[in-house]
Amino acid sequence: MAPGRTARSWRRVRTALADRLGGGRRARVVVLLACVLALNTADTGVVGAIVQQLRHALDVGNTQVGILTAAPAAVGAVATLPVGLLTDRFPRVPLLAGSIVLWSLAMIAGGLAGSYEWLLASRVLLGAVTATAGPTVASLIGDLFPPGERAGTWGRILAGELVGVGFGLIAGGNIAAVLSWRVAFWFVAALGLVLAVLLWRLLPEPERGAQGSVTGRDEEPAQRQVDESDVAPDPRIVLDTDPERMTLAQAARHVLRIRTNVIIIVASAIGYFFFAGLRTFAIVFVQERYSLGRAELSAFIPVIGLASLAGVLAGGRLADRLVRGGTVTARVTVPAAAFAASALLFVPGLLTREAAIALPLFTLAAAALAAANPPLDAVRLDVVHFRLWGRAEAIRTIVRMSAEAAAPVLFGWLSGVLAPGDATATGLDRTFLLALLPLLVNGLLLTRARHSYPRDVASALESERRYGDGRR
Repeated sequence: MAPGRTARSWRRVRTALADRLGGGRRARVVVLLACVLALNTADTGVVGAIVQQLRHALDVGNTQVGILTAAPAAVGAVATLPVGLLTDRFPRVPLLAGSIVLWSLAMIAGGLAGSYEWLLASRVLLGAVTATAGPTVASLIGDLFPPGERAGTWGRILAGELVGVGFGLIAGGNIAAVLSWRVAFWFVAALGLVLAVLLWRLLPEPERGAQGSVTGRDEEPAQRQVDESDVAPDPRIVLDTDPERMTLAQAARHVLRIRTNVIIIVASAIGYFFFAGLRTFAIVFVQERYSLGRAELSAFIPVIGLASLAGVLAGGRLADRLVRGGTVTARVTVPAAAFAASALLFVPGLLTREAAIALPLFTLAAAALAAANPPLDAVRLDVVHFRLWGRAEAIRTIVRMSAEAAAPVLFGWLSGVLAPGDATATGLDRTFLLALLPLLVNGLLLTRARHSYPRDVASALESERRYGDGRR
């Protein structure tokens, strides 16, 4: 194709994408925030792609490899509370860009590791800055996009997580095969430095509460329906203190009294627990269970990645559409159905040894699992005052990252316990089946949020009327 035609084609694609995302400015924000989440998960994707190389180069087993992905999550869980406080009180864009620079330096150090202990230490340092993404991205989304578009917007931005994992698996695996696993680390680090510069130059710092729902600003359909109904706020969770002046302990106690928020924290943690174990060991499991080569895997990963991408986009859009149609609780019922469907699709896939049967089922299951996250993330913004978004997300991130930290280690350990003679294939098979039970429980758990969600939304609206601009 001639260079001129290629340039015109690219401009048409870029214009169509911008229009789809609501204009050039919104498209730029969505893409940048999606890239932040992609960078976070690309790292674990790289580790998942080089499991075999790490086992041979460092003489370690599945449990030690699991610890390499667990360490950043565990340290991030500890770091996320002070980060949430910083997010609510200081400019978020410099905080986010600076953390990515530190993240890239930790990745460079990891690529220089001469031993397992050195690599683990670099992963611990990486985890200290990983926690910044959750609170800052959540707070920025709340202030940059209207409430009625939150689930759909979350879906587009969370797509970055899936793109990052897929990119890490494909790029990391192929770079490690051609060059070395060290170069795979350095390549991702270089991308991080580029992203930090782009965030600093292109991402706007919005006014806090700019897209909230207090009187004088736009309400989303769910909030409007609750506001116009006879649903009364819960006086126990309506703020009687300026949220900007709350201590960290006071903010934590408040957000943990919101029943819907607690339910989605638990549900989100369970979902990410399974996803963390899956992204760490799925490649080596599929390779050894179905005897697939690198070329076949490279062809399969984009398929399952596109299905997951479709799921995460569809989940947010479906929830927003149902809310606009009058289903106030759609943001909790959609993820409830998605979690249950994912578990039921994974079961027959894990029970068969035929790749032609298992891989399509895994693809559909991954799409359903991905569909649950955007509505859940939107719910948190619905039921919490906008000046507490950073700290509320920090608390959820602590639980989520603790689950992500535990999953790889637990999956790796159980694979050896359940099948000592065949830990990689049969052991992981049994481990995945056991881990599906919490996903089914998630579906039941979220149905309980249907009763608390309207009242918690009403309480958040009343709190924002009292403290809409930081003053009573």
